[in-house]
Amino acid sequence: MSTGERRVCLLTGASGTLGDLFCRTYYTDYDIVAVCRTRTPAVPSQLEWYVDPLAPEQPLPENDSRVFVIRADLAEPGEVERVVDLALARYGRVDLLVNNAAHVQLHPRGIVDGDAALDAFDPHFQLNVAVPLRFSARLAQRFWMQAGPQNRAANRNIVNVSSISGTEVYPGQAMYSASKAALNHLTRSIAEEFAEFGVRANAIAPTTFPALVPTEQVAQSIIELDQSTLTGGVFGVGVEPDAAADARLADAEH
Repeated sequence: MSTGERRVCLLTGASGTLGDLFCRTYYTDYDIVAVCRTRTPAVPSQLEWYVDPLAPEQPLPENDSRVFVIRADLAEPGEVERVVDLALARYGRVDLLVNNAAHVQLHPRGIVDGDAALDAFDPHFQLNVAVPLRFSARLAQRFWMQAGPQNRAANRNIVNVSSISGTEVYPGQAMYSASKAALNHLTRSIAEEFAEFGVRANAIAPTTFPALVPTEQVAQSIIELDQSTLTGGVFGVGVEPDAAADARLADAEH
């Protein structure tokens, strides 16, 4: 069960660069449901904990906060629903949903060379668009829709991890860019619909990390949105102002 003091965060893509850093940085601030397909994040969990090799029986303060790891292939039928049910059974609520899991595969000239783009369409849109939609819908149906006053009091919200590729054209990224553009607009639609029961939705659209922007900055932008009251926006992270024109907050007063 939740401590009652920390917010409950359901984070997908916990085995990736951003997910792992988010868990390592904020696992003492949030009760994190860390959803991963491969490796687990490098933090204490119900599966792993820290041990002092010189005093293996001695309790360590690092183990006082543990993430709740759920292994799942989110592209498989029923897996999103299983994760939502396990998260609610464990903590009784979800305050922050971070849709971070993503599929990316580059295909230079993939639209005209063979069937590369056609073959890549379903995997990109399945994980980058359909899975965030399914998590949002299932959490709403199973919990949020019946808890409007509590949602507003707890400032519950969704942060979708998009990309600057959703607003800019980069060679070889046709399907990835198209899926992130769809995620951006889906975020705005979710914000409009979920306002009825007091759940906000925003997206971050970072440039390449950690090569062009520190991963820590991307993770911090998620926290800043969780702490804000904004909704319906897509924020560029680590992007030059002119390139980020289409990746800003859609309506700061929405």
